[in-house]
Amino acid sequence: MTDFSQVTAAPGPDLLTPDNCAVLFVDHQPQMFFGTGSGDRTAIINAATGLARAAKVFDVPVVLSTVAAESFSGPIMPQLSAVFPDQEIIDRTSMNAWEDVPFVEAVKATGRKKLVIAGLWTEVCVVLPALSAIAQGYEVYVVTDASGGVSPQAHEHALQRMVQGGAVPVTWVQVLLELQRDWARTETYVPVTEVVKEHGGAYGLGLVYAQAVIGEHAAG
Repeated sequence: MTDFSQVTAAPGPDLLTPDNCAVLFVDHQPQMFFGTGSGDRTAIINAATGLARAAKVFDVPVVLSTVAAESFSGPIMPQLSAVFPDQEIIDRTSMNAWEDVPFVEAVKATGRKKLVIAGLWTEVCVVLPALSAIAQGYEVYVVTDASGGVSPQAHEHALQRMVQGGAVPVTWVQVLLELQRDWARTETYVPVTEVVKEHGGAYGLGLVYAQAVIGEHAAG
């Protein structure tokens, strides 16, 4: 039974904030994109870039990782390295990033318990570290539109497996707006709206229109 005397206007502990999460990008590489067939690959690139810029706006710690970059999969997609030009990229041999010591140490170094993860492919390089991190006490949020699998079934079944294991499915715009949460937060208002206008599709175009007609302070 709810004790209404204890109800206050405060965010719940499950919400993502700039101070409680880290963002992990796993294997957004050319060879992995070539094999992705669960959705439009350009849309995945856009979503991953939007997520990266969201993390940058709110100064959220980021871990970038690739698999067999020099021997098979190629470099991390340039849109990510452009957002984080000085960020170390952890290359691995293991498909499960959580079996790679430097990767896990980088995650631990963020000091964050909530992990926002996106990658290719969903059914391998996302599901394996997601379930492994959950098993060790982390809370995992999977960015579904910034991830992709070899087929729609592979992507969806992997998401179902992760949800059953305790992961929370989200989208990149959801992450961005959950971090902002209040348009009165003026220090991030303009950067957030710029990300939306550049990567938010019709939503971003609507914001362009609103600001042109209503004014620069039109809320998102």
